[in-house]
Amino acid sequence: MTEKLVYVLNGPNLNRLGKREPAIYGSQTLDDIGAMLEERGKTLGISVLLFQSNHEGDLVDWLHEAEDAGAHAVLLNAGAYTHTSVALLDAIRSITAPVIEVHLSNPHTREDFRHKSWVGMAAKGTIAGFGAQSYMLALEAAAGL
Repeated sequence: MTEKLVYVLNGPNLNRLGKREPAIYGSQTLDDIGAMLEERGKTLGISVLLFQSNHEGDLVDWLHEAEDAGAHAVLLNAGAYTHTSVALLDAIRSITAPVIEVHLSNPHTREDFRHKSWVGMAAKGTIAGFGAQSYMLALEAAAGL
């Protein structure tokens, strides 16, 4: 069986997980989440590549790279760019690899400005509100695509 490649892209401030507002985002770090994804990926036949940047253009570049690398899927937690980035919307629409939008918290239970997702307009689906488990659920969904 050939391993499937899944890119996991993380946007601004997600490098602060474990320190930033743990009541909202939990106490696990992005490295903790990455290790969980890699472990589960092995059982699913998935190779996971984890990236994080506070810069919008990096996320756009990695979406393009995922496509060029033949990624089976992309898990994208765009952080605050979810609600502001037409560039990410356009980048997702420019690739054929399915993108699964991921959020630790549930944006619909938070401030009004978080209720609109530019990413969600082009994503295959969205998994939100389950903390670090959101990533694991998204990986399971990606495996089933």
